[in-house]
Amino acid sequence: MRRDKSTSQTVSTVSPLGPPHVLFEDNHLLAIFKPAGWQTQPSDSPSPDAMTWSKAYLKDKYAKPGNVFLGLVHRLDRPVSGVLLFARTSKGASRLSEEFRSRRVEKIYRAWVAGKVAPGRREVVGYLTPKAEPKVDVYAAAGSDLVRAEMSIELQEQLSDRALVEVALGTGRKHQIRALLANLGNPILGDSLYGELGNDRPASIGLMAHRLVFAHPTQNTQVQVVVEGREWMEQWRHFPL
Repeated sequence: MRRDKSTSQTVSTVSPLGPPHVLFEDNHLLAIFKPAGWQTQPSDSPSPDAMTWSKAYLKDKYAKPGNVFLGLVHRLDRPVSGVLLFARTSKGASRLSEEFRSRRVEKIYRAWVAGKVAPGRREVVGYLTPKAEPKVDVYAAAGSDLVRAEMSIELQEQLSDRALVEVALGTGRKHQIRALLANLGNPILGDSLYGELGNDRPASIGLMAHRLVFAHPTQNTQVQVVVEGREWMEQWRHFPL
């Protein structure tokens, strides 16, 4: 990721467990808190989606006639909460999409997982099936039909039956964090898809997109958007196993 920008902007908030809200906004960007249970964009599912909410927010705030442009530059799974970034201009969308593709965006998650986690920072690599049908499978070695997934995990807090870890993504594969943590023997709390409770589709799991750091698409700045999530922390700290 580029670190040569002259200044930095930081936005931090304590996330409620309620509806979406705006974390950061300027002429080119809109970052919101996406609640668990919300989709990133519209689909055939009846679940609400963050893109529709964000377009309605902009249309109402700025009294915009007609359709509101909003560029999708990354996604969060439906049961995952946290920072979700959109572009408000085509230039912003193009440049941010390239930042995500070239892995220059710092993507940090927090996850409550079952079991014990070794102290310190650990690099994790796995090879995944490219589609979630309904979930991805993890393999130790590369294959012609598999995609490489990379991330690091670092223990933040260890309790008797669960741990809080920080996850830094190297790649952005479908269900990567959920699958790799489960493969390590530490499934995310509430994640029945990759845990031991069958193939249900949970509405909420103990995974939050905690921080995004990226180069502003039109300014000589780094932007950091952070969700502290104190209520989220307590919710999963006491989640019954």
